[in-house]
Amino acid sequence: MKLKPEQLARTLKSESFPLYWLAGDEPLLLQEAADSIRSHFRNSGVDERELFNIDKGFKWESFSHATSNLSLFAEQKLFELRLSSSKLDETGKSAIKEFLDEENPDYTLLISSPKLEAGLMNTKWFKGIEPKSIIVQIWPINKDGLSSWLSQRLIQEDINADAEALQLLSEKIEGNLLAAMQEIEKLKLLAHKGAGETINLDANTVMQVIADNSRYSVYNLIDSSLLGDGVRCQKILQNLRDEGLFPLIIVGALSRELRLLLPMIEKREDGQGINAILQANRVWFNRKQAVSNALQRLHSEDIWRLLDKVRKIDQAIKGMSLANPWDELSLLVLEVSGQQTASMQKIG
Repeated sequence: MKLKPEQLARTLKSESFPLYWLAGDEPLLLQEAADSIRSHFRNSGVDERELFNIDKGFKWESFSHATSNLSLFAEQKLFELRLSSSKLDETGKSAIKEFLDEENPDYTLLISSPKLEAGLMNTKWFKGIEPKSIIVQIWPINKDGLSSWLSQRLIQEDINADAEALQLLSEKIEGNLLAAMQEIEKLKLLAHKGAGETINLDANTVMQVIADNSRYSVYNLIDSSLLGDGVRCQKILQNLRDEGLFPLIIVGALSRELRLLLPMIEKREDGQGINAILQANRVWFNRKQAVSNALQRLHSEDIWRLLDKVRKIDQAIKGMSLANPWDELSLLVLEVSGQQTASMQKIG
């Protein structure tokens, strides 16, 4: 059953499904939808959760074994599949179908993926799993809806913004909702907001935040890497490190950018023109040069390789390996920018 994102909460309260599939290219909205599902099942007594990151070369046998490993004692469990691409191979399709066919009432599957293409949704396999599933396609907020979305988020934080302030914020974040949430946090800090206090936000306050003491941002880093400016990448990265930025923020932003680039690069490899691709994907005007440069320079196999390195850096940040996250981030942004580097050290 297909749902709009705003229908998800109501459906979770009324009935349960064995499969919930969230698809979209906006990380914040995708994360919030996934969090709402996790919270629902956690409140329903499902304490166990097992996560599988699906990329090229994933051994689906591990998922099938985990979901068919029956215990003498019934244990409710939430399994998660995070797909780096919505294009599943036949082994993956079979594994998901088998999960649904087993109809284990104690097991629930949550899938997160990039947006679902019509080609997949029209297949016999997809139509076969849909009746047992909740499918939520999450679309990016378009330019016309961005101010309204920002206004709602600000109100949730007890911030009242005038029209000019909303316009400035919209231009600042360029459609990136993760960036929007960071700016909202800055605004709260700048105004020394306490519990129960309301901030009245005008354009001057927004300008003060935009012109704060941080000379560089994560998004400058990403655009510099897409433009192939390795020297500037290193300067920005060092500045972010000196400011005490948590490296997971950079990893999340890089992962998002690479996942957005992948389908665009695949379309270029299929023969589509770059201008048509940029237009179809609603790339903001002041980012077109950076994205265009990356589309011309990178190949889909490059993106898969870089995403694998992002995953390993994520593990290093979480203490799952001995690698230095900042050193590996330095190598990664150089590789994104097209510079030749030594291979990333092996992470167990």
